[in-house]
Amino acid sequence: MNNDQDYLQRAVELARINVAEGGRPFGAVLVKDGQVIVEAVNEIHLDQDPTAHAELLTIRRASQHLGSRLDGCVIYASGQPCPMCLAAMYLCGVSRAVYGAANELGEPFGLSTAAIYQQLALPLSEQRLNMQHLPQPAMVEVYENWQARHAAH
Repeated sequence: MNNDQDYLQRAVELARINVAEGGRPFGAVLVKDGQVIVEAVNEIHLDQDPTAHAELLTIRRASQHLGSRLDGCVIYASGQPCPMCLAAMYLCGVSRAVYGAANELGEPFGLSTAAIYQQLALPLSEQRLNMQHLPQPAMVEVYENWQARHAAH
């Protein structure tokens, strides 16, 4: 495997296998420098963890080998990454993501996260999830303590 199409076809094959084994139709492959670092499938069906998405699992497992920064890595996903997985990609520095099925394709099957993307595009005060900010002055000291410890390394 040495190109986007090959890696993406592997992610689709992982999704196919996962469906045959009782899981959801999502697979992902994380690649760095032309090497497959890790593959994963959606594992929600195994332990009811709603965050056990294929992309997030590739990030978790790759980080055990490469550290918390995944700069230079590419994630190939069978379906369009949900906002949670996309945010995780940003947080860990994934350089690129390639996906096979867009939300529009998944919509008739109940497999689209477009509604969540729409919610996140709204100001917090307009989102369906009630978010309340209660400022905590003590957090300044906590952040300063973290910064001092982090800068020392």
